[in-house]
Formats: sequence, structure tokens, C-alpha cells
Amino acid sequence: MSERIKIGVFGGRRGLALLKAAQAHPECVVTAVCDMYEPFLNDCKKYAESKNLDIKCFKDFESFFQEDMDAVILANYANEHAPYAIRCLHAGRHVLSELLPVQTMAEAVALVEAVENSGKVYGFAENCCYMKHAMEMKKYYRQGMLGEFLHGEGEYIHNCIPIWENLTRNDPNHWRNRMYSTFYCTHSLGPMLTITGTRPVRVVGFENFNAAYLNESQCMQAASGMLAIQMSNGATVKNVNGFLKREPPLHWYSLYGTKGFMENARLGDENRIHIQFDDDESTKEVKSYIPEETIQNESGHGGADYYAVHYFLQSILGKEEGKEMIDVYTALDMFLP
Repeated sequence: MSERIKIGVFGGRRGLALLKAAQAHPECVVTAVCDMYEPFLNDCKKYAESKNLDIKCFKDFESFFQEDMDAVILANYANEHAPYAIRCLHAGRHVLSELLPVQTMAEAVALVEAVENSGKVYGFAENCCYMKHAMEMKKYYRQGMLGEFLHGEGEYIHNCIPIWENLTRNDPNHWRNRMYSTFYCTHSLGPMLTITGTRPVRVVGFENFNAAYLNESQCMQAASGMLAIQMSNGATVKNVNGFLKREPPLHWYSLYGTKGFMENARLGDENRIHIQFDDDESTKEVKSYIPEETIQNESGHGGADYYAVHYFLQSILGKEEGKEMIDVYTALDMFLP
């Protein structure tokens, strides 16, 4: 493919961060963006104007869908990604989907069939897998420093209640009000899969209850949920998600292997990692450091959004780095537990 890949972005709130990541990439060009909510669409318009970008803006998906584009970034409502992904794939377009990939097993089957039958690229933009600490831990695991994976723990704790009215626009029927506590389990489980290459084979789940501070905001989920998971190599994983009270929000991962352990910081800069490996003289004592910057980019989540877009593009182009993209099978392994 000699020309830059033409991309449309569906969803202007979360999509704006991915639009920024895409427009900064030399191998693609954003041609259109769509959002039915005018304030979000206006944010995208203002950004495009500030960068002198020729991006068409649509409130109507059908009009957006008629535009000339090779790929679509789905950043619409998180509970509606699968139907749009399937439609785009059937239309011969590559898809990069934000969280979550599907909502039901039936959607999972339909999505896999659409990917396989279309021959197009489907990527999953789980940005936590591309955060600095997660990528650094993946590097060590691939070097064999951790040994065989034995146990892992992942936590994504983000109390959104202080911004809940803004997120739901005070609509009691908004999809966010009806989420379950482990809705965003891919944030905490995803890096376990991409770091170790294992997948869940057995799971049991628990949750607590709908605490008063959630109920008062019309949020009906339990405050948090926990998954106990056995992985394909026999390792165990504890996965925790929810709206528990702590600031700042937490993305935390801890992995134990036959040769040591590695984890990122719970407090302070969460990109700081702590490591201790049997085979490394420099880590006989626990070593703590913040990995060096690997990308300077204005995209969200410390540049992680850039990697989600980058690896998706490399997969479309058939380049070696495209293997780092999260495909449909791994996306479903992250979510279905």
C-alpha cells in the first residue's frame, strides 16, 4: 500500500485521543469523524482546525459510513462496538475497536466469523497493554528473566462517581449506569495475557454490593468485583476492578515466576517498576526504576494510544511489528472471563 491508510473515527469523546494518535502517524490520514453528540463533535472540529487538518465531521453514522476510508476506529458507546465492527468488516474495512469488543457470546461468535470471512484486520485498542510499565515487563518476560509464569495480580480501580454526571449526562438510562463491576476487566487482565502469552481457561467471580455513594449517582453496579482465574499454563491470576475510593486511579500489575517477580508501583508514578530476578546480579536485591520514554506523543494514556494505532497500522501493512497488535482472539480472551 503506497498511499497513506485512510481512517474514519466513530465516536468523538474517546475518539479524539485516538484521532490525535492517528493524525500524528506518518502512515495514515484521518478523513472523517462521527458523533451524534454535538459538543464532542465540536471538540474534534476545533482540534482539526487547530492542526489545519481536512477532516469531515458527521452527526449521522450512515453519512459517515459512505465516506472513502480503508479503516474505522470504533470509539462509540462501549456496549455497541460489535455490531458496528461486524458491519465495517463486511464492508471491507479494517477495524480498530476500543473497549469492549462484544457484550455476549453470540456477538463474540459473529465477530470472529466476520473477521475470518472478511480477511480484514481487526485490532483491539486495550491501551493498558501498551503503557510503559506493561511493555517493560513484557520485555523481561520474553527475555526469560521471570522464568515460567506462576501467579499474577491485576487491578484497575477508578472511582468515576465524581465525574459521573458528566459521563452519563445525567441520563438514568445511560449504558454506564447499568454496567457490571468487572465491565472493564480488560484493563487489569489484558496485560497479563500480552506479557505472558497465556490465556484464561477457568474462572470464578465475586462482587460486593451497590454502595450508597454509587446508588445516589444512579450507578447501579457493585462497588467492585474480583475474578479468580486459572491460565492455560496452570498459573493463577487475581483480577480486581471497580469504583473503590482512591486517588489517583490505579493500574497495577504484579507477576511471579520461577525466577523472580516484577510489578509496578501502587503509589506515586505507576510507571515505576520493581523487579527481582535470580539470573541477574543487578537484581539480587529489588531494583526500582521508571522505564525510559519510548515515544513522545500527545495521544492519551502516556502515549499508549499511539501504540494501539501504530501496531494496527503495521498489521494492515503486513509488517513484523503488526504481530504486537491485539487480535480478535486475544481480545475475546481478555473480555469473556
